[in-house]
Amino acid sequence: MSIKISYKKGIQEKLVHNYVLFANEDFKIYGLNKLLLGKQSYQINKIIKSNYSKKKEFIFFNHNSDQKIILIKIKNNQTSTENEKKGANFYNFIKSNILKNLTFFDVNIFETQNKNFIDEFLHGIQIKSYEFNKYKTKKENNDININICFRKKIPNKVKNNRFHSLLEGTNFTKDLVSEPGNILHPDEYSKRILKLKKIGLKIKAYNKNELKKLGMGALLGVGQGSVRGSYLVTMEWNGVKTKTKPLAFVGKGVCFDTGGYSLKPARFMEDMTYDMAGSAAVVGLMKTLALRKAKINAVGVVGLVENMVSGNAQRPGDIVKSYSGKTIEVLNTDAEGRLVLADALTFTEKKYKPKFIIDLATLTGAIIVSLGSEYGGLFSNDDKLSKQLIQAGEKVDEKLWRMPLHKNFDKLMNSKNADMQNINYVGGAGSTTAAQFLQRFILNKTPWAHLDIAGMAFSKYGGALNSGGATGFGVRLLNKLIEDSYE
Repeated sequence: MSIKISYKKGIQEKLVHNYVLFANEDFKIYGLNKLLLGKQSYQINKIIKSNYSKKKEFIFFNHNSDQKIILIKIKNNQTSTENEKKGANFYNFIKSNILKNLTFFDVNIFETQNKNFIDEFLHGIQIKSYEFNKYKTKKENNDININICFRKKIPNKVKNNRFHSLLEGTNFTKDLVSEPGNILHPDEYSKRILKLKKIGLKIKAYNKNELKKLGMGALLGVGQGSVRGSYLVTMEWNGVKTKTKPLAFVGKGVCFDTGGYSLKPARFMEDMTYDMAGSAAVVGLMKTLALRKAKINAVGVVGLVENMVSGNAQRPGDIVKSYSGKTIEVLNTDAEGRLVLADALTFTEKKYKPKFIIDLATLTGAIIVSLGSEYGGLFSNDDKLSKQLIQAGEKVDEKLWRMPLHKNFDKLMNSKNADMQNINYVGGAGSTTAAQFLQRFILNKTPWAHLDIAGMAFSKYGGALNSGGATGFGVRLLNKLIEDSYE
């Protein structure tokens, strides 16, 4: 479904189908006496009183035979997230009532208490309205037209570039995660990332031969069973001219995960198309930063592979050498994401010497057992970075919960035959031991955080700000982190 927002001067009442008005908690309309509808205010207030209920978010009634009035109740001092959720709830309301043409008024909007209210409200509508219907042969025309009417003149800057950029980046992430595995394999994925050069990102895609020369045996081992290529793709955004250390974001991009010879059960294996959601969040974030011309330097690094079964696939018990020089015994080929991230993390730290590294991955089912679909798991070697991430997550309703790291967990990853093994067979603490494994590839004590988003990247039922399917988790969170702490 498409939301089309237009900005217009004046209004011809006969062309308006549905008036949308904001009101306070007692359903008193902001700026009613200044509106074009002011002459009818007595009639409107009379109808409001007959429909009034403190429990209702929206009141919906006929103004005349051709026009309807929708009142939206907003609380005093709503937060940005509450404004966005109000917009998301309003989207559900207009969808269920089949309201396709809506008109808002400038005086009503700008007499609310928050100067960014309308941007946040519309952002909530747009985020919630996302649909992935690319492969449906019959598409319904469910477009919703929103007109913002100005009595005198339209301001020079009515579109907030921040919200537009954030929507573009988040929806790009959702598109990537929603694509089936036969379409978005590593070869195609790398091509789509390379197209982002046109918005100002500097991009380099390292192919299988280049990765072999670099010594990325851990990443290549995961992808060796596939007929598709394996890639490490770097995206650089230089938003400031000074040579400041970049902020680094690393993502797991397993485009389809069969589990390899440690084969997954057939039930729900189709969901493994979203095992690249960590990388998609990094790509969407980098697109957002470039579109809004963020005043920071940042780098995104994603490892793109396909974990398949074939005569050339990695076997349980194989030993590979990582980019760091450390050797890994692969006891379970379904613990593959950490192998991809191992090489990507060390490469990022060595090449870019960043201020911090944050990696995102749908890494373990164990984090879903721990936190369900309410929180992403946060593991970190840095208290300051952890606090900043948690605070940013609370502000945009992409919540994180910090989980423990400890030397006693770390030693569970030691191997008798190599420097380490890729899974803990003692049992328990699956998410923590996976994070301990990753931490071994941060070689120079760079501040680092690992976000296990296995329970957050995809939702069958949807949430407050998301329709069912890909959620885009991580883009808004990391964008908020950058805005609040690093710009």
